[in-house]
Amino acid sequence: MKKERIRLLDILRGFAIAGTLGTNIWIFAHLGDLSYITTYEYSSWWSLEDFWRMFILFLVNGKLLGLLTIMFGVGLELKYRQSLRKNQPWPGLYIWTSCILIMEGFIHFLFVMEYDILMSYGITAIIVSLIIKGGDRIISRTMKVIGGIHAVFVLFLLLVGILGANMSLGSFYDVTLLYKDGTWLEQVNYRLDHFLLLRSEAILVIPMNIFLFLLGVRFMRSGVFSPNESGKRKRKKLFNIGIYVGVPLNLLVFIPGGAFDLPVRYLFAPILSLGYLALIARMVERNERLWIWRRLEQMGKMSLSCYVMQNLIASFIFYGWGLGLGGKVNSLTVILLWILICCCLMIISSFWLKYFTLGPMESMRKHATGVMQR
Repeated sequence: MKKERIRLLDILRGFAIAGTLGTNIWIFAHLGDLSYITTYEYSSWWSLEDFWRMFILFLVNGKLLGLLTIMFGVGLELKYRQSLRKNQPWPGLYIWTSCILIMEGFIHFLFVMEYDILMSYGITAIIVSLIIKGGDRIISRTMKVIGGIHAVFVLFLLLVGILGANMSLGSFYDVTLLYKDGTWLEQVNYRLDHFLLLRSEAILVIPMNIFLFLLGVRFMRSGVFSPNESGKRKRKKLFNIGIYVGVPLNLLVFIPGGAFDLPVRYLFAPILSLGYLALIARMVERNERLWIWRRLEQMGKMSLSCYVMQNLIASFIFYGWGLGLGGKVNSLTVILLWILICCCLMIISSFWLKYFTLGPMESMRKHATGVMQR
């Protein structure tokens, strides 16, 4: 018997995918210069141009990535349940599925964008698939240990920043020149030559990813996404934590100087992710027939394909081998382009799912998994 998809999960995935572009589009628009998503170069209040960018980053930077990471954990739990129903060994085939995700991430990293998240998710999925075999007690202990280590490390970086250490990431002049004037092949060679450096974040966030994956597993097991009263009560608690705790902590990003850049993205942002999860669930409950939910649901059903497509589209719009708009547009134009790309993905998803049950990349992964199974 085929289990019916939980609509809210697809909506949340679609929302998270659109939100990750809300962060990445500033990197595309400024040709790989990460200073545009940080505050370390600013020592006073920003101009209106800077404020629009920082306001959008306050809303999305790290928050939607955190939500997406939680949703990957939810997906892992669903796969685990499926293996139990079918009496299949675990993690078994799931390890190969995760290896495929790592390979997809490497291809995406090499040919599209150096800040790919799929490779990190694939490694995290393998680790978490082994952890959940130990049961709820092992999951709880792992979350406490790895969450504590991650929090202490990030708070240490906060202390170092407050004490006046230089938090600068260095000059991005050569990088911006490459994405402005370099060919696509030159960009590919740059990513390959600087593989370890460009993958450092993907490695450093694995502890946080493990925690958030396991949080998604716990949410699924405790009925957070259930439509009953128990599920609603749990989501209300998440809303209170996410909004009343998460919002004030994330407002610290508006303090110039860079000290709060890392803590906000890697520690405080996931707290606000919980508020987003609960807020979207509440809005869907109140009016589940809104057209936007259907569009986000369709994006969520082909989230992997949409993630890669949005980065391909943004690359073409901003990099020199495409339209070359990088470094030439203001913040409001970048925001408008973000919205237009999301609308484009909604249209593509709606059209594709009229004829196919899965997105193109999801179909390829299913086929590859099927070949391994045989």
